[in-house]
Amino acid sequence: MNEPRYTAGHHLLQDRTAVITAAAGAGIGGATARRFLEEGARIVIGDAHTRRLKETEDALTAEFGAGRVTSLPCDVTDEDQVRALFALAEQTHGSLDIVVNNAGLGGTAALVDMTDQQWTRVLDVTLNGTFRCTRTALRSFRASGAGGVVVNNASVVGWRAQTGQAHYAAAKAGVMALTRCAALEAAEFGVRVNAVAPSLAMHPHLVKVTSEELLADLTAREAFGRHAEPWEIANVIVFLASGYSSYMTGETVSVSSQHP
Repeated sequence: MNEPRYTAGHHLLQDRTAVITAAAGAGIGGATARRFLEEGARIVIGDAHTRRLKETEDALTAEFGAGRVTSLPCDVTDEDQVRALFALAEQTHGSLDIVVNNAGLGGTAALVDMTDQQWTRVLDVTLNGTFRCTRTALRSFRASGAGGVVVNNASVVGWRAQTGQAHYAAAKAGVMALTRCAALEAAEFGVRVNAVAPSLAMHPHLVKVTSEELLADLTAREAFGRHAEPWEIANVIVFLASGYSSYMTGETVSVSSQHP
């Protein structure tokens, strides 16, 4: 089995200001917050889980120093909260350079039994939330005239079929399409928009909402025979946010061997 080796920071995001949604806890958002700090960025993190968000801010501040981490509770289904999160970044640091749209909601339900509420809730957080944050980011970037980067969190399920995941797959396919369209429009004012598409990045919260059978099946499909660590997805987000991907826009990068 291929055992991943954690990569040290190389100042790829030095002195950049980033907004990261759904960044509290042990998943991809939390790993991205940490990797951005290791790469020299200042971060403003949002999450709908207020307690976990505060705990994350306190822990990262203790490790990386005061002034580099700011947080504000943010439910991406609420336009006012989205605007407040972005306003905090500009007020605190005077600019905004990078936005990582990580907020998403999954769940398992057969389409024949799925309720309107189940469908709508997943779409509103995962797709509409990404739309709201992307729109706010592009308005900020256009006004500043200094360019910027948006990285969206999609999923390989947006390409391939999986039973019980019609709402999530539709939402993530929508994120991919949104990424492509936003990239064309944002190029006019020097902004890049890309996405990552993970398959299975293991963290404690995922274990609580996913069956052992499904996790085992998804793991077995991967070329390395293991799940990804959240920081391995975060590494690709760092790449897309950095100058190393300066000519990439409108792309969705699979962080999995499950691209069809």
